[in-house]
Amino acid sequence: MHDHPHEQVVPRAALLGAAALIAATIALAAGARHARPDPPAAPPPAEFADVRFEDRPGGAVAVLDAATGREVGALAPGTNGFVRGVLRGMFRGRKLESIGRDGRFRLARDEGGRLTLEDPATGRVVDLRSFGPANAAAFDGLLAAAKGAP
Repeated sequence: MHDHPHEQVVPRAALLGAAALIAATIALAAGARHARPDPPAAPPPAEFADVRFEDRPGGAVAVLDAATGREVGALAPGTNGFVRGVLRGMFRGRKLESIGRDGRFRLARDEGGRLTLEDPATGRVVDLRSFGPANAAAFDGLLAAAKGAP
């Protein structure tokens, strides 16, 4: 038997150094993952309305003042596709967390004009301006209607 001339021996110090580098990288990545700073607090809303949404016969959706139960608006069947889509997503989130459909939602606008729909039951907040001005306008109308309710 003879040794092969192309065999290479890696020095033990190099292997230990590489292992230490890999371990340090993993430790730093894990530490950074858990050391995320808290997101900045959202500014308080300049105006808001707490509303509920209720299905009506024939496909309409009633918009109700959450405190009084008074109807402040309605989505006619076959209209308001964007509003209905956002609501489907919010209700899907509630269903995944085994939360009923009857809770309130908060429509809010901050000082900077950011319009949001928040589900206090799940903590989910949707920035409605991110979908464009025409889509945000649909929720803007609901906020105005809810704010105009006595």
